Amino acid sequence: MSDEAIKKKIGETAATLVKDGMIVGLGTGSTAYWFIKSLGKRCHEGLKIKAVASSNASMILAMKVGIPMLSGDEVSHLDITIDGADEIDPNKRLIKGAGGALLREKIVASMSRELVVIADESKLVNQLGAKKLPVEIVPFAYKSTLLQIQKLGCTPFLRKTDHEGLFVTDNGNYIVDAKLPSERTIDEVDRELKNIPGVIETGFFSHLAGRLVIGFFDGQIVVRP
Repeated sequence: MSDEAIKKKIGETAATLVKDGMIVGLGTGSTAYWFIKSLGKRCHEGLKIKAVASSNASMILAMKVGIPMLSGDEVSHLDITIDGADEIDPNKRLIKGAGGALLREKIVASMSRELVVIADESKLVNQLGAKKLPVEIVPFAYKSTLLQIQKLGCTPFLRKTDHEGLFVTDNGNYIVDAKLPSERTIDEVDRELKNIPGVIETGFFSHLAGRLVIGFFDGQIVVRP
């Protein structure tokens, strides 16, 4: 199956996990796109839910497909959040943030009774770190922040748009994609990154994931506890 066909099938499966009366966190990204589309279809068929989006893009899509929306300030908890990942290790630790929404995604995930992670089989890895770790930083004195990140042994790349401008998050911040040093664990580097003034959050998600909905290229979809 093609990548998009797999993502669509994953999204449709994930949407069946949402039950009447739930408050749902909506993830961000290409697989979450299909989940939101499928959830909107279920809402048209009579599913009664409310949702909170982890990005402006997901909120716009959700409103377009008819999902009743709340702001994050209107709720103290969510029943379930369904979101994608860039890497998933055997302990269900994640690297997220390729779409630039990692801060809101982590807030939404932490508000949730369960974070369900949706991904295709290519995202399953034995060890995190082959992909760069997205890090959200404040714009003020960002060059100093980049230098501090580099001192940890990381190689930082300031994310740019397709037009070579600086990528700006929904929160008005920048994203640094950090290549991690091979000789250090991601846990160590993550802790030290968060101690840098100017670093707001990283895309390392530890001890947050619940079930996994994994799509395989042969068309099989597996829900793992």
